[in-house]
Amino acid sequence: MAITKILTINDSGLKSAGKHLEQAVSYILDRGKTQGGRLVTGVNCLPEKAYEQMAETKQKYGKTGKRQGYHLIISFEAGEVSPDTAFEIVRRFVEEYLGQEYEAILAVHDNTAHVHGHIIFNSVNYLDGRKYRYEKGDWAKRIQPITNRLCEEYGLSTIEIEEHGRKRNQRYKDWNEFRDGKFIWREMIQRDVDACVMQAESFEEFLGFMAEKGYDVRQNKYLAVRPKGMQRFCRCKSMGENYTEDRIWERIRQESFETYAKRERGEESHAIEPPEDEFLRRTKLTGIQKTYYARICRLRHLERLPYSKAWEYREEIRKMQEVHEKYLFLVKNGIHSLAELIAARENLEEKVAECKKERRRLYREKKQMEPLFSVADKMAELAPAEESYQAGDDFFAKEHLRYQALEGQLQSQGYSLEETEILRNRYKDRGSGIYQRQREISRRLKMSGEMIEEFTDSLERARDRQTEKTKQDLSRDSRSKE
Repeated sequence: MAITKILTINDSGLKSAGKHLEQAVSYILDRGKTQGGRLVTGVNCLPEKAYEQMAETKQKYGKTGKRQGYHLIISFEAGEVSPDTAFEIVRRFVEEYLGQEYEAILAVHDNTAHVHGHIIFNSVNYLDGRKYRYEKGDWAKRIQPITNRLCEEYGLSTIEIEEHGRKRNQRYKDWNEFRDGKFIWREMIQRDVDACVMQAESFEEFLGFMAEKGYDVRQNKYLAVRPKGMQRFCRCKSMGENYTEDRIWERIRQESFETYAKRERGEESHAIEPPEDEFLRRTKLTGIQKTYYARICRLRHLERLPYSKAWEYREEIRKMQEVHEKYLFLVKNGIHSLAELIAARENLEEKVAECKKERRRLYREKKQMEPLFSVADKMAELAPAEESYQAGDDFFAKEHLRYQALEGQLQSQGYSLEETEILRNRYKDRGSGIYQRQREISRRLKMSGEMIEEFTDSLERARDRQTEKTKQDLSRDSRSKE
């Protein structure tokens, strides 16, 4: 039995609209999940160049925004199919469903008990530039019937589409109705669990507090909770190691409002990192921190709203998270005044400059090694011919001689092909690390700049109100004297 799901890959909303598509492509090509890349192939594109070729097609037809692609997942029953058979079924599915009009890559992952296939295809038809349209009901009319028929041909069980369709619609209601579900629900549940842990004296009392907040609690193999208005339970362990049942027992014994207050003062630096929200009520505030704490308090009414209506106020939730992040930035860096905030921004500017300098230095180092990498790339192109020659096919004798000559060039520089690739990956990893560090610092730099502007505006408004009040007082005094 195989079940097919289809997901959309949307515009990331960032400078690079196709970031989500690029990430999805990278994910399904994971060599550790595809037998070293053996269970991967492409249709109208090369797997290793799939994202670039899809992006070129979008640019060609001027359709680089909005929906970027689609992700089909075909999940097989555990133990019912081999990875090779699954790969053949997925390949035939692509041929029948997409034909030759779209760039697509497909891969079979065998790293779990359930062998499953992934298909990612471009949203833009590379022949005429039309965008693919998924209509309501296509799953039951076109997608799952193809999977069922192919399963029958290979002697596999099938599912009843109408019956499964009803279950599927209920099971994935949360996802279909709340596209930002992961963003909204997980953090809400985590905050509620954290609050109940701090208040509870025992695990039973913790469960009672959760029930008071409107949660259904299930204790089977795993502790699971379900917010009011949702169809499915959420396993607490899926929210992180701090939310397993055993860990919650420990936290109930160890955590309280007092421990958070001590940790805030730095008296228990070895203690567990406090939850991001609940300790705020007991934190001593000074200076600029009060401004952002007050904003958080004004937004806390969100906690009293029903979960089933979260989609109506998700923008307010985003704002609350943004304000909360700014408050934590101030607290963690010990910033109490506008002057300290400006100093912090200047420090971040210096760190960004250091990252840029480090990236330039790495680029120069890597540039010196480009001749070696170029030789390695040529050897990679000749690798299939070399393998055939080593297997006894003399037809590739010329390619073998070229391969040997290139290998000699590397050895003359003191490197083997394997060592060259290791060196290349090191440069790549270092570059990625520096880039990620610079990106995080730049994010905090932007945030500090926004806070400076916001706080400066609030000071100006306060001065204006004080000036107006002073004028009114003087006016009243002058009238009273008359």
